[in-house]
Amino acid sequence: MALAGYVFFSPERQASAGEAAAAFAVTLLPYSALGPFAGVFIDRWQRRQILVWTPVLRAVLVAVVAALVGAGQDGAFFYVGVLMVLGVNRFFLAALSAGLPHVVPREHLVTANAFAVTSGTVIAFVGAGVGYGLRQVFGAGNSGTALILVAAGGLFLSAGLVATSLPRLVLGPHLEEAPARTREELGNVLHGLVDGARHIVRRRPAALGLAAISFHRFLYGIVLIMTLLLCRNRFNQNAEDGLATFALMLGVSGAGFFAAALITPLVVRRISKQAWISWLLGSGGVLLLVFGTPFTEMPWAVGAFGLGVVSQGVKLCVDTILQESIDDAYRGRVFAVYDMLFNATFAAAAALAAAWLPLDGVSYPTLAIVIAAYGIGALVYWVASSRASAAVARQDVDPRSAP
Repeated sequence: MALAGYVFFSPERQASAGEAAAAFAVTLLPYSALGPFAGVFIDRWQRRQILVWTPVLRAVLVAVVAALVGAGQDGAFFYVGVLMVLGVNRFFLAALSAGLPHVVPREHLVTANAFAVTSGTVIAFVGAGVGYGLRQVFGAGNSGTALILVAAGGLFLSAGLVATSLPRLVLGPHLEEAPARTREELGNVLHGLVDGARHIVRRRPAALGLAAISFHRFLYGIVLIMTLLLCRNRFNQNAEDGLATFALMLGVSGAGFFAAALITPLVVRRISKQAWISWLLGSGGVLLLVFGTPFTEMPWAVGAFGLGVVSQGVKLCVDTILQESIDDAYRGRVFAVYDMLFNATFAAAAALAAAWLPLDGVSYPTLAIVIAAYGIGALVYWVASSRASAAVARQDVDPRSAP
């Protein structure tokens, strides 16, 4: 919330689609490109230690960014500082996902992902609300933003303290269980990345899951840029009201994320994860058609709730598919690649949307393209995943049929 208020909702700034895209590109693309390298180290280092020390490093970096903000430095050094703060987070999130199967039985992975991922997302929305409250106390200027960032740094330190309660070896990796060839390849980052990519290709459900989440994030990125511009320049006349409306949109979207955590484990007990992903993608198009086309505040908020359900439901299913189908020695690399795609496609969508979105975010052609893409994507994923499931079933019956 501190960074969003500082970059997009400062009273003296007039946020445009191009400025928004530039901010997302600077903060997402470079460290996303480094994501797979993080994954290789997550498959070498004790993941519990990563959860302990990355929050400490983030707290230090946040203090540096706060000092830059307090000094009014919002140029290259500021964005490099933000880049480093967010880049360190790649290690933390990828280590969490890679370590989860070590503490949860396989049959409970969907529920565990629903709790772990959604609790993190929901509390992030709560943090945004707290940040908005602190902004009212400290002010919207440089010193107020710096104080909010200092508060965030304190919370990062608390996260590292919580992680010390985990046994040192509980989250893996257990390289003694991996083939010798894997242990040797971990010494070479690039070689390890290539081997990790081959591992994904050999597991069609995992590859299709990554394609589905990347596709959704691209479309979601376009919608989020539209939301930001609508809140800043159409629904309101001043920056502070725009930030309040954007906070509301984040809040209802967070409620959608929470709803998805409750619904998804129940649904996937009755239908497959692949079928639920297809239904969710199709629902995204319907929601935007019904609630997006008026381009008014309350319907758009309802659509934000629905897209929150779609976004989190797809992510929970993809997380579980990867955890079930990827060998432990490769999970760190795979989840780092996942993280890279998750953010890079979002940033690419922001850059593309900036090329034609108007200042107030209203674009019927753009919305129509996104609606159609959701529908087509749902159909394509359903067909491809059904064929992949049939191929896996044939392989289980006759191992000689495997490619």
